[in-house]
Amino acid sequence: MTKPMASLAVVTPSYGPDADQFADLHRSVLEYTPEDTVHHVFVPRADRRLFAAHEGPRCRVRTVGELLPKRYVKVPRLGMWVNALRPWPPVRGWVMQQIVKLAATAAMDADVVLVADSDVVLVRPTTAQRSLVGGRTLLHRLEDGVHPLMTRHVLWHRVARELLRLPPAPEPPLPDYMSPLTFWDPAIVRGLQRRLAENTGRHWADAFGSRLHVSEFMLYGLFVDEVLSPPDGRPPSDTGLCHKTPDESPMDLPTALAFADRLGPGAIGMMISAKSGTPREVRQAAIERCAEVANRVA
Repeated sequence: MTKPMASLAVVTPSYGPDADQFADLHRSVLEYTPEDTVHHVFVPRADRRLFAAHEGPRCRVRTVGELLPKRYVKVPRLGMWVNALRPWPPVRGWVMQQIVKLAATAAMDADVVLVADSDVVLVRPTTAQRSLVGGRTLLHRLEDGVHPLMTRHVLWHRVARELLRLPPAPEPPLPDYMSPLTFWDPAIVRGLQRRLAENTGRHWADAFGSRLHVSEFMLYGLFVDEVLSPPDGRPPSDTGLCHKTPDESPMDLPTALAFADRLGPGAIGMMISAKSGTPREVRQAAIERCAEVANRVA
């Protein structure tokens, strides 16, 4: 009997200011993923109308509150969420986006989830099979990517290890698991949630959201590499899935086109950060050039 192909879902947390970038991403999801792939976007309730036009058979628009325990309350004046059982510290917006990624991925019935930031655009055909090597899901792991001067990354490592009850990390350099476009295994995320609950005696979201400095990618990566890693070693890594700019400097047209021309042969997506302030017409030109480069290499 033929084994069924692995299924893929796409998850994106977003909000109003990124609505235009999300539109570009969603168009690329429709173009480059299989017809049964659904794009799930999670947005604040107040921004839902900005994304409603995308809703259909291949796009589900949901609000952040739908994923959370009822005790979480949004405080618009502060731009934060409050856990009514333990109001302090409040959960800042970027931490809530991380909780959304974890909760949404765990809730998917697909075999593989592609977690994509709003300012990513796919440029090559992408299936669940692209994430699998020898039956194992690829992990974004940049060896020795975290150096001593990257103090926030070092802190995220420490917090992740505390939540997972792992021994303290050695001195940097340390692996970097951060990426705006990455594959996650929903079953692994559900196991991670159970680990957090068992270690802390709290709901996993409460344990995660109570930390002022935390990274979902560091947590997932360390869970895979140091908790689940089988005797035959850590899972394979691919750090070339997303072609991205090294910083958040604004781009002019020549710079953006030169960036696009450097698209790697294994990249399935590209990203010019929404925070860079790059003009929309320049960003669109880079997207088109990346697609041309991808077609030439293919």
